[in-house]
Amino acid sequence: MSYQNDMILMKVEGLVFDPLTNTPIIILKNEDGSRTLPIWVGYPEATAIALEMESVATPRPMTHDLIKNIVTTLKATVNRIVVNDLKNNTFYAVISITINGDTLEVDSRPSDAIAVALRVNAPIYVTKNVLDNAKSVEGATPPEQGVDEEQFKDWIRDVKPSDFGDIESQ
Repeated sequence: MSYQNDMILMKVEGLVFDPLTNTPIIILKNEDGSRTLPIWVGYPEATAIALEMESVATPRPMTHDLIKNIVTTLKATVNRIVVNDLKNNTFYAVISITINGDTLEVDSRPSDAIAVALRVNAPIYVTKNVLDNAKSVEGATPPEQGVDEEQFKDWIRDVKPSDFGDIESQ
């Protein structure tokens, strides 16, 4: 993994909704809060993350619970997930898994990787390169919406999940 020395530990700060499009956004922040990465996701992925963040048990395993169960049954370990690339405003991630002494990297959408990481308590990393290149994504608001880019960046940096009320009722 060539980016290993370039990884920044992040945590899921919350799950919010874009006030312009009502699209779910996962907010990742580094430990000191100086770096923020918003990742726009679909509703199913947001729901999977919200269920785990709120410790909501489902009657049957959801997809990410199934992945956790497979990993556990195979006596494997999820070492970490890494959001490791950004191409054409699309984020990429890998899930690092160790099984029988071998470490494998599995390609994943960041939202799925984050949902798995939350379920198995694995650390979440973002490469510095992705954080640096995502600066333009933070301000990715269509000009016709009339929102000042700096104002939107400030909103992304400062937003808290509580600003949007109860996640499950939205």
